[in-house]
Amino acid sequence: MKKKKSNLPVPAQPQPAAQEPERREPAMSIYEYEQKYVRRENVRGIRFSIVLLATIIGVFLFAVLAMLALRVFEINRYAGYAVAAVCLVVYILVFVVPLVKIFKTGHFETNVNAYTARKAQRHNQKLRHDVADKMIDLTARVEGVGWYDSRVVGELAIARKTGDEQGVKRAMTELYKGSVKRTAKGLIFKSSMKSAAYSAISPTAHIDAALVAVVNLQLIKDLVFLYGFRPSDAKLMRIFVSVIRNSLLAYGVGSVRIGGSVVKTMGDAVKGIPILGSAISTIIDSSVQGLVNGALTTVIGYQTIRYLFREYHLQDILDGIDLGDTEVEIEEACAELETELKKKKKKNLAEAS
Repeated sequence: MKKKKSNLPVPAQPQPAAQEPERREPAMSIYEYEQKYVRRENVRGIRFSIVLLATIIGVFLFAVLAMLALRVFEINRYAGYAVAAVCLVVYILVFVVPLVKIFKTGHFETNVNAYTARKAQRHNQKLRHDVADKMIDLTARVEGVGWYDSRVVGELAIARKTGDEQGVKRAMTELYKGSVKRTAKGLIFKSSMKSAAYSAISPTAHIDAALVAVVNLQLIKDLVFLYGFRPSDAKLMRIFVSVIRNSLLAYGVGSVRIGGSVVKTMGDAVKGIPILGSAISTIIDSSVQGLVNGALTTVIGYQTIRYLFREYHLQDILDGIDLGDTEVEIEEACAELETELKKKKKKNLAEAS
């Protein structure tokens, strides 16, 4: 039997909603970038401060090594000459070489205005390409380096070969957020452990402070090499201030016998055993001093990578700003100014005649 057709109205089938076009936020203008990220800087003052701070660190390290050589010279003249030669080599390796490598590394230009933004974009693009090529070359040439994710480096190599600028930026951002950050944390931890261990063997507060400065400089140099660029001059000045501060704090901790005050609270039993009290005091001194010095190195390491990632992020924002309209506006403003000056000149000549 045939089924009778139902007279009930058939409900209308819901139509798929039309996909709305993806909305993109308008690109930030250079004026918005200036207002949000740019800070006024005394360029000459900052460069002078960097040189002054580096000189202070260098003079302090040289003085500590000179004192060490003089002590040996007082014991034996020829041994003093030998130690002086060794100290000179050590000074070059632990201070001059790291400092030169840090300063020779390029940095992104992010503190710009409408007049310097275009030049900064070209400079930043070239530096970005140089850093990408260094990462690719290092990964391919040094087997088992393990600093950079090989998969992402492969994508970076393809992007560089095909001229895909957005691909280069995506791959580098992924590296900095992933494998580079993990490697940087490992470098900071190793340097902090070195700083803590050296404090246990340093005989005086002067040497302890010098060792902290040396480890801090070496860490900064390693992080700069890992990231492929250094912080800007203003940020580098702050980092050098932190190096000096860390050395002063290490000197203060090393020159005070912390353990003595702790031993006093341990009761008459420990006080009655001078040898045990002295041993406990020495252990507490070295452990507390090592913890402080290690923590200072950790702080300066994270300060450095924070500055590095922030400046990479800022150059990425600056690269996305379209400066075409800005240049036209500047040209129009200059043309208008020229016209007004010509009118004013003609008016003055007319009044004079």
